[in-house]
Amino acid sequence: MPHFQARMWPADCAAMTISNELAELATGHWAAAALVFLLAGVIKGVIGLGLPTVSMALLALWMPPVRAAALLIAPSLVTNLWQTGPRASFWPVLRRIGGMQAGIVAGTLGGALWLGVPAGTWASIALGVALVAYALWGLTGRQLHVPAAHERWLGPVVGAATGLVTAVTGVFVVPAVPYLQALGFQRDALIQAMGISFTTSTVVLAIGLAGNSGYPMAAVGGSLAMLVPALGGMAIGTWLRKRLPVAVFRRCFLAGLALLGLYMVARALA
Repeated sequence: MPHFQARMWPADCAAMTISNELAELATGHWAAAALVFLLAGVIKGVIGLGLPTVSMALLALWMPPVRAAALLIAPSLVTNLWQTGPRASFWPVLRRIGGMQAGIVAGTLGGALWLGVPAGTWASIALGVALVAYALWGLTGRQLHVPAAHERWLGPVVGAATGLVTAVTGVFVVPAVPYLQALGFQRDALIQAMGISFTTSTVVLAIGLAGNSGYPMAAVGGSLAMLVPALGGMAIGTWLRKRLPVAVFRRCFLAGLALLGLYMVARALA
């Protein structure tokens, strides 16, 4: 009888490659990866963002980006969900930024259907420069402010713009984070609002781009394992944040935005 060979589709080949590469990680590399996620979790716990950026930047020192991305999925999503707490203030914060979330859904899905996948080197550079400029401007002592009367219409507009930027670059901090900061939230409420926004962006982007690539089940175990150090780091960072003076927290927050912007520019130009 003739022998038929199963055909490997591109997504299957990519999934098998990621699985094999993760399996090749030595024990020392797993320990180093755990330390990276611990550090990234601490940073996210303090300023509310930066886990994917820090993790990708450091993991890429010894592993291909495809491995780093495979490890990042679960820690990024779960820490964003954690950041949406506490439950007592969740609904008041969500009601205030609900229109923005609707805009994020529409903008991200529309952008994903239109553009297909995040791909925009110059867009990443422009976003990085914008983040650095905004952070430096904020560090000079000036503060943006959005009047309450404008929140109803401006929120959906900012959300839609954030969704389109996410579809182009895969980054969902602009203009979402400057807008949320301009709403005048207190420290913990600002962190919670960013957590809600980041979770919305992550889930909707995943839905919008689900058909463009494959993610192997074999990679899920390694990604789930990195949850432990990431959540541990975030708990430490949250503890530190509650003990930082407001002025120090604000400087850390803006400095974090500046570093994120510099990294985006450097990565795009590399």
